[in-house]
Amino acid sequence: MNAATNAAPSTSDREIVITRVLDAPRELVFRAWTDPQHLVHWWGPKGFTNTFHEVDIRPGGVWRFTMHGPDGVDYPNRIVFEEIAKPERIVYSHCGGENNDLALFQATVTFAEQGQKTQVSLRMLFPTAAERDLVVKQYGAIEGGNQHMDRLERHLPMVGPASEEFTISRAFDAPRDLVFRAWTESERLAQWWGPQGFHMAVSTVDLRPGGVFHYCMQLPEGNPMGNRMWGRFVYREIVPPQRLVFVNSFSDEAGGVARHPLSPNWPLEVLNVLTFAEHRGKTTVTLTAIPINATAAERDTFKAGHKGMQYGLKGVLDQLEEYLAHSGK
Repeated sequence: MNAATNAAPSTSDREIVITRVLDAPRELVFRAWTDPQHLVHWWGPKGFTNTFHEVDIRPGGVWRFTMHGPDGVDYPNRIVFEEIAKPERIVYSHCGGENNDLALFQATVTFAEQGQKTQVSLRMLFPTAAERDLVVKQYGAIEGGNQHMDRLERHLPMVGPASEEFTISRAFDAPRDLVFRAWTESERLAQWWGPQGFHMAVSTVDLRPGGVFHYCMQLPEGNPMGNRMWGRFVYREIVPPQRLVFVNSFSDEAGGVARHPLSPNWPLEVLNVLTFAEHRGKTTVTLTAIPINATAAERDTFKAGHKGMQYGLKGVLDQLEEYLAHSGK
């Protein structure tokens, strides 16, 4: 019997393999794949958002979620994890919906170090070649997989040590479209944005990737930061009404980046990712923020400021809640 007789049959006609080299250390890339706070921001092809119902990322654990397509169609998903080998490998079976226990495919994700970069390979193995060809033709699985990796790549700057990330979430009794417009339209932002007691004096919004929201806040009398404070958002990603990504900085009257007036070690730039998830007419807004291009001292200052940020943003979201309650449409 020759060696060829013993060779395992090829599975290439049943596979989809997508590989990408990402500019981030392996531990951070692995975390983006296994931390629900990150998964909710990037999972799925372009334009999709997610609602997570159950997340148990361990061998034998189940992850149930609904993907909301840009066309308004909902896609229930169920994943059963078979292997979690941190930070090298994840194996899971993907099933199609709440009551369907048939594994549509088995996925193996590997993470290989390449210096300070990481090569991620996603291998999806289908029961038959016909099933593989069906999802490629009918659902655009290869293009969707590449978009999946694109979104992961864009999200990676948000992934740092867990202690550095700041997250706050609030459910609002208002439809998602209205909440999104409250975050993106100048006349609406002027009604609620900023710390309590501050008043929006000037604002301009250029809502496009690379565009800027530049604003000036009128401060209460006797505030140690003076009479006025300038700030700006530089937009990176806009997916109405699902997702908003921007870099937030203190600013000056000309629109440049400025230091925090009272904290010289506060990061110059903070990357913010907002998601808007609607369920039964209510909208949950989740904001995750992390310093970018920051020194060690700036990252430490940001971490030490989490408690104050929680308090300050609670007040801002209280104002948004009040605005939404009285804004109508």
